[in-house]
Amino acid sequence: MSIEINNESSVPVDETALLRLASYALDQMHVHPDAELAIVLVDEAAMEQLHVQWMDEPGPTDVLSFPMDELRPGTEDAPTPAGLLGDVVLCPQVAESQAQTAGHSTLEELLLLTTHGILHLLGFDHAEPEEEKEMFGIQRDILVGFAMSERRRPA
Repeated sequence: MSIEINNESSVPVDETALLRLASYALDQMHVHPDAELAIVLVDEAAMEQLHVQWMDEPGPTDVLSFPMDELRPGTEDAPTPAGLLGDVVLCPQVAESQAQTAGHSTLEELLLLTTHGILHLLGFDHAEPEEEKEMFGIQRDILVGFAMSERRRPA
């Protein structure tokens, strides 16, 4: 799995945890080991600019996804073909604010947002109630499975 993380924000982030989560999520979704993913962390001004440009909405947002090859989840017997999955753009400052509201750490919020962004890259959406139920269920399963795998990981 080729996962590149680029922190362009001024906020220190545990990039290793994001990398482990992204690898775990892509593995759970049976994405080909040669698929490529980029995770970019930007400040609020850069995120606001992207949000206006691509979503025509004001203000910074927490996560944006930019799919490339329109890859979809695979199965154990038929993984997703190799290709460019796309970019997940995160804003740590927005994540920090949301984490405080939710009562958990900024890292936990960034892990949630990374998972959310990856699922969008794989074609999931939450515009309709059925879609939301499916996407958020998969998101929860990935985060719970990742947390359990992290507890088993040697220190």
